[in-house]
Amino acid sequence: MAAKIIVSGAGCCLVDLLYNNIDFHSKAIQPFLSKRRGDGGLTPGMLVLQEEFEKYCGTPLDQAVKKISGGRKHDKINIGGPSAVSLIHAAQMTDRDDCEVRFYGRGGSDDEGAYLFSALRKTPVVLRDYRLTDRRTPSTVVLSDPSFNDGHGERMFINSIGAAWDHSPDDLNADFFNSDIVVFGGTALVPRINDGLTSLLKKAKSNGCITVVNTVFDFRSEKSDPSKRWPIGESDESYRYIDLLIADREEALRLTGESDSLSAVRFFRNKKVSSVIITNGPENILTWSGGSFFSSAGLKEMPVSQRIKEELKKVREGDTTGCGDNFAGGVIASLVNQLRKGAGPPDLREACSWGIVSGGFACFYMGGTWFEEEPGEKLSMIKPYYESYLKQISG
Repeated sequence: MAAKIIVSGAGCCLVDLLYNNIDFHSKAIQPFLSKRRGDGGLTPGMLVLQEEFEKYCGTPLDQAVKKISGGRKHDKINIGGPSAVSLIHAAQMTDRDDCEVRFYGRGGSDDEGAYLFSALRKTPVVLRDYRLTDRRTPSTVVLSDPSFNDGHGERMFINSIGAAWDHSPDDLNADFFNSDIVVFGGTALVPRINDGLTSLLKKAKSNGCITVVNTVFDFRSEKSDPSKRWPIGESDESYRYIDLLIADREEALRLTGESDSLSAVRFFRNKKVSSVIITNGPENILTWSGGSFFSSAGLKEMPVSQRIKEELKKVREGDTTGCGDNFAGGVIASLVNQLRKGAGPPDLREACSWGIVSGGFACFYMGGTWFEEEPGEKLSMIKPYYESYLKQISG
């Protein structure tokens, strides 16, 4: 492996407008809730596109959010998106002398775009090819109910794709593929990249890159036909070029058309994915590896961090936004650190341990992105949870 590992990522990067303490059972939100899959209404844990939401409720987004929130302004604005948030976390968890994390994407020339560009530059991620277009900046209204699901919390998302429409496979040139690891995160919200994902993954593998894909709720496909499984790229051939696939349970089931996680794993295995991780909120994660990339093979289940779970009962300032993205970032960071050691093929259990504590730690603060005061700050805060977690799963 090279003296400095290069991680290059493309996919969803946007502005999150976060509304905390939204009661999903309140009368105010009832008219906006979905009645059937893909109808454009709100569903806990799922995403809907702004245009479809407005058609469904017959109300402009800002007016609908005003009714749902009781007229208050968002509690926080933050960097969001499965690509950006996971890459930022990976960069924060690795030594900058050993690893450079790059992002390639598009934003808008508006106030939200100015915020996003400024905020991204405060992180350790290198903006290798991040350009502003005339469309509005991609954004997501995040409605969070910390008490939902027996106090574990849940969110609902209303997304505007905006300038992400302007990012195409042709924009990812040789510079992008001159990397050790390429990561495609939440590409369902970057339509042209998502639709060309098979070719992009194939090109990455032909260039000797390690490929990681972390998914997001694909409302475009859900709206098109809720009875069909979601496509990923031009064809199912995409799967054979993925070294590591990370998806939450709902996304895994919709990608495979299966009704349970074990069947989803079998689908991915049959499609020749090298390894897969299926997360499930506060429940155990499921992992599988064929042994061709990670050292260990087979199917395994891993619990969430008991220490974080107990501490969250006393902390109510945060929310679950970005937990999955930080999980992916923790896994990527561990992958980088293991490759740097060069002791052999990476270990999936070790990577997932860092993912689990990273995702859990994100519940302590609001929004997906943590802004460090100095390099290494976030790592120093998460490391004790990692050490506790190793004791938990060993005993």
